[in-house]
Amino acid sequence: MRTAVAAMLLLSTPAFAAEPPLGATTCSGCHGGGGMIAITGRDPVAMTAQLEDYRSGKLPATLMNRLVKGFSPAELHAIADWLAVQK
Repeated sequence: MRTAVAAMLLLSTPAFAAEPPLGATTCSGCHGGGGMIAITGRDPVAMTAQLEDYRSGKLPATLMNRLVKGFSPAELHAIADWLAVQK
């Protein structure tokens, strides 16, 4: 019983949701191959920190700094969690 409850809780988190969180699939437009770094399978804590650094201006960027400002910290965390479990 305990295992079933844990599995249900795990599967209900954004990282394991069948549907990606808002904005997550648009990331593959640039990061789905080609010249940009791959972002699937990365550590979600590190990715969230990097996204927050873009958002605050700590990391310089031409586009990412503007894109991430449209997301709340919770949304960025959900996107990073979801991308971390994608292949």
